[in-house]
Amino acid sequence: MRFTKMQGAGNDYVYVNCFEEPLPENPAELARRVADRHFGIGGDGLILICSSEVAHARMWMFNADGSEGEMCGNGIRCVAKYVYDHGIARKERLRIETGAGVLDLELFTRDDLVERVRVDMSAPRLAAEEIPTTLPGDPVVEQKLAVAGRELPVTCVSMGNPHCVTFVEELSDEWVLGIGPQVEAHAAFPHRVNAEFVQVISPSEVRVRVWERGSGETQACGTGAAAVCVAGVLTGKTERQVAVHLPGGILELEWEEGGHVFMTGPAVEVFSGEWPEHVPQELSTAD
Repeated sequence: MRFTKMQGAGNDYVYVNCFEEPLPENPAELARRVADRHFGIGGDGLILICSSEVAHARMWMFNADGSEGEMCGNGIRCVAKYVYDHGIARKERLRIETGAGVLDLELFTRDDLVERVRVDMSAPRLAAEEIPTTLPGDPVVEQKLAVAGRELPVTCVSMGNPHCVTFVEELSDEWVLGIGPQVEAHAAFPHRVNAEFVQVISPSEVRVRVWERGSGETQACGTGAAAVCVAGVLTGKTERQVAVHLPGGILELEWEEGGHVFMTGPAVEVFSGEWPEHVPQELSTAD
């Protein structure tokens, strides 16, 4: 199986061109194996680039633990880059089908290769049942979430996948690595949730670390950055345009008045290779 490793702001996935390669029989298991950073290729998950009846391509994504994800903001930018650079659709405006719907993307090229992509992330979903969460409020803004003996004021947003945003005075491993996994699996989120921890630098700039559902801490999370942008406006902590600093780089976000969220960021092809059809289990997974 031919694959390509790509990353957007450090959020890295293994991509398979299913226009040319057959669909894997068990993509969830394949995701677990290829994503392993010691015994596999290494990445935050697996993304299959497939044909679509309603768009230029379809993104089918799986997290590192094999769970299926609805949407990935960094991943979809890389899908767009692959689709353009590899000649599947040589258009500077693309439509990509995802588990969260069909999204529009604008591509910015340099030397005839995609360098940056602007994604219309659509409108945020703010009703509690759409996130979903059992916390009160439509929208759910700075509601108390009991975690690890403390009450966190959390704001919940769906960008096609669920997010729980907590503003903190200072980012730390205690928040992300300690509290993050407990927020992900909290009973208030029946489908689990991505947990964002946000330090406000100014009304137009924030620093963020993300504990992603099914992947753990990642270098960046595009839908998470979009959720932070929305949460910042809802809580009055930030403006509608904000630069989101993540460990892997900076994403530019804008929530239009009463409308869609737009995200702009890089997309990079790292390397390509071939994953053998038969890989000894002990060499591809770690128990």
